[in-house]
Parts: sequence; C-alpha cells; structure tokens
Amino acid sequence: MKPVSGILTESVIDHSFSVKRLENDLPYSGSFVRLNYHHILMVESGRGVLVVDEQSFDIAGHKIFLLSKGQICKFENHSDVSGYHLSFGDCFWERVPSSASNCKAVLFNNAAANQQLLPDQAERDEFLILFKILLAEYETKSYTNQMDVLAAYLKIIMVKLANIKIVKEETFDSQDYIVYRKFMELLSSQYHSLHAVNDYSGMLNITPRRLSGLCKRCSNKSAKEIINGQIIAEAKRLLQFSSYTVKEIAYQLHFGTSEQFSHFFKKNTEISPASYRSNFIHIGM
Repeated sequence: MKPVSGILTESVIDHSFSVKRLENDLPYSGSFVRLNYHHILMVESGRGVLVVDEQSFDIAGHKIFLLSKGQICKFENHSDVSGYHLSFGDCFWERVPSSASNCKAVLFNNAAANQQLLPDQAERDEFLILFKILLAEYETKSYTNQMDVLAAYLKIIMVKLANIKIVKEETFDSQDYIVYRKFMELLSSQYHSLHAVNDYSGMLNITPRRLSGLCKRCSNKSAKEIINGQIIAEAKRLLQFSSYTVKEIAYQLHFGTSEQFSHFFKKNTEISPASYRSNFIHIGM
C-alpha cells in the first residue's frame, strides 16, 4: 500500500504469533495501523475509543474485539485499557488442528460483523484464565514444540470465542451454514479479482441461486450483497488510507476502467470515490 502520512503498516511478528498484556503501551495508539495479522483484544478494564476502519467503538466494561488482517485501526489518545492482546498470522494458524478451522472462518472472514463480542461473567472469567495461561507459556524460555503448545491454546480460545458468536445461530451445524462458511473463506482471499456470484458457486459446485439462498438464510444478505460489501470495505480503506489514485484502486480491485469502479462505488455508497476520499482527507495528516 502507498500510505499517506501517519498511516503505519504493522511490524513483522516473530513466528507470526504474539500475546501481551494490554496496559500503558497500547498497540496502534496515536497512528492508524494497517494490520498484517489477525488480532484478538480481551478488554479486562478501562475506557477509551477503538477506531476500526470507519467505525468507532466505545470501550467500557468487558469486551472482546476481533480485528482481521487488512483492517485499519487506532486507539484514540485518551484510551486507558488493560487486558490481553493476541496476534497471529495465517502461517501460525496452520499449526492449529484442522478441527478448529471453521472457528476462524466464522470469526474472521467477515470481520465487520464480528468486530466485538460481549462475553457474560462466566465466559469473561474463563477467558481471563486462558489468556493468563497462554501469556505465561509464551513468556517461558523457548523449548522444542513450544509453538505447537501455543497453537493448542489458541485453538481452545478460538473455539470458545466461536461459541459466543454462534450460541444463537441454530444453523451452525447445518449443511447450508457449512457451505456459507466455505464461501466466506473463499471470498476473503479472492474478492480482489472475483466479483461474480457464479465465480464462487462454481468453486463450491452449487448453483448461483442456491448460494444466494443459503447466504440469505445464514446472514440475511444475498451472495452478491456480501461480495459487494467486501469490495466496498477494501475500496474505502484504500481511499482513506492510501495515496493510490482512483484509477490505481480500480486496477487493484480488478475493474476494467476507473469509470466502472466509480459507478460501482457510487451505486453501493451513494457517493463518488473522489467525494468519499475528500471527506476523510484530514485522517493521517
């Protein structure tokens, strides 16, 4: 990404895994940061504001925030938060037993829909214990297979998080929901170049009509609405936080011309790309 002034790219993390206490030195505070890893923030106490892409989240009480690779975030300067901050990359996730793969898809492949989770008292206490154990293991002197042990704890945390997310979703174990999760996983890696419903239905060996129908049942949105939403989210990030021209952004998102991209953007947001960018010109300056 060609950044504007003040927009940072997340630093490389050793072994693509890190867990720390959230205390005085908050991550991505003071400047917007484009994430290269997935993040889990377990808020134990404190107050403040976390900005993720376009949304601002008030921090009060106990919350868990899920931030996905590619998102742009920042803690506002007055934020004072304690808890835990876990980061992991896709290559580290490959260490996690495959039985937990669906949990990652449920939680991170549609990050905007799962940005914050609200655990109850029992869940909060359990997560605090799990994060405390994970941190102690992470800070232990390095030994053979330590990364595999950390991956096992990450699996437990992800399964527990997914249970909060899906506790009211009766469709979770249905065949439709399984296909929906596979669709979201494909979309998260292919949306830059594949924009049509039949692109994804073909890879899933189902008809476009069935894909759109099951998406509607599982998310209250059609497949086309979900695809367009993913493209628009990335377009907004690029317009806000990069110095790419509209033409360059159109090329990155696989539109034939800048005019096609502008028409698509305005149809889905009711504002032109240039006007949208001008509304955020102060960010990063």
